[in-house]
Amino acid sequence: MQLIRDGELDTVTASESLARRLLDEAARHLASAHAIAQTDPTGCYQLAYDAARKACAALLAQQGLRVTTRGGHVAVQDTVREQFGGSGGMKAFDALRGMRRRRAASEYPDATTPTITTDDAHDAIDSAQAILEAATQILDSDRLDPFRPE
Repeated sequence: MQLIRDGELDTVTASESLARRLLDEAARHLASAHAIAQTDPTGCYQLAYDAARKACAALLAQQGLRVTTRGGHVAVQDTVREQFGGSGGMKAFDALRGMRRRRAASEYPDATTPTITTDDAHDAIDSAQAILEAATQILDSDRLDPFRPE
């Protein structure tokens, strides 16, 4: 896998318990995002994005993969989309890239960065919920084996 060769992913011990913990954290982030969507859309968006990212990281944990600081959030996005998204895959994962970019723009804005609206926040919640459901479905299928290097 190229991301491992490039130092963006590491192999670690596969852990279903860590995967489940990350899914639980993602679900709690989504519940918190719902609670603040009207009063703090930007904070809501950040929580929804983190929920989506953690749901994806759960899939990696189940396989014994972990992103490095070099790979960061982009490596999570690329790995999950490559394995589970794209043509013929679960379309929910395709939303993570746009969410990551929008969240980064809100974290590091300039004068032209648009403000995140409540509609944006609700869209992020919907996307994160779909990603969480897809990740849970994959983990529950018991078809996700530990990664084995070539």
